[in-house]
Amino acid sequence: MSSNALHVPVMLQRCLDMLAPALARPGAVVVDCTLGLGGHSEALLRTFPEARLVALDRDPAALELSGERLAPYGDRATLVHAVYDELPEVLARLGVPRVQGILFDLGVSSMQLDEAERGFAYAQDAPLDMRMDQTTGISAAEVLNTYPPGELVRILRTYGEEKFARKIVDAVVRERAKEPFRNSARLVELIRAALPQAAKRTGGNPAKRTFQALRIEVNGELAVLERAIPAAVAALAVGGRIAVLSYHSLEDRLVKHVLGAGAESTAPPGLPIVPERYQPRLKLLTRGAELPTEQEIAENRRAAPARLRGAERIREEATP
Repeated sequence: MSSNALHVPVMLQRCLDMLAPALARPGAVVVDCTLGLGGHSEALLRTFPEARLVALDRDPAALELSGERLAPYGDRATLVHAVYDELPEVLARLGVPRVQGILFDLGVSSMQLDEAERGFAYAQDAPLDMRMDQTTGISAAEVLNTYPPGELVRILRTYGEEKFARKIVDAVVRERAKEPFRNSARLVELIRAALPQAAKRTGGNPAKRTFQALRIEVNGELAVLERAIPAAVAALAVGGRIAVLSYHSLEDRLVKHVLGAGAESTAPPGLPIVPERYQPRLKLLTRGAELPTEQEIAENRRAAPARLRGAERIREEATP
């Protein structure tokens, strides 16, 4: 399977343009926190020939494919099997105190969606796995079959923003008592049967929100992201830039909060002069979240939900 054939990087040129001022200088280090099939990483190496890449992914299969794709760049590319909240430890091991650029392309990768046996895609019958790293953790089937009903309702409401979480979970609990869930088609069929007719006529596949919720729970995505974005900001050198692509409101809200907080003064109200230690650490590079163009969406439907936010590090942390 060719990684080039499978992967169309989302908002690629805009990401490159956003990071360019920080990466043009010799010796710059850029981190791709979500390597996937390597489309963004390859473009970064090609566009910034003086830069060094550190790329992280929790999926061993993605690392293998991307390793082949990025092999021509030799030791300019360092690929690491890690979850992106492990960025501080990875940089410490590599002896890299600060970096000039960081990119996150959140959510599920093209490879994970396209390989039916991974269980991410509700349009194909497959084992209910959904682990980004299949060497560790519990599967979506285990979540469905073992979690208490109240916890399943919470997951569907919180991570999937599913209004009919209770109806779906009631049906899951009835069905799992007869036979444990193993494959996606049975779950999709159950969701279709559980939802009111009006809910099935809008918003695409009715299983979409449940599958999103299970995927986030299985991979701990929001908890990981909550740790990862502040850690990434802390790893930026002054003048360094971060770009984050999100694909649903929960991710985007978290990114917006962290970057927005960094771009605000922390001074107590009423100070006539704001001391340096209270000044913003970040300058926002986007007015709100930037969206893909209509042309890009027409060429790559997976770009449709993308939201891009970016910031530049303008000041060091205040010393105690």
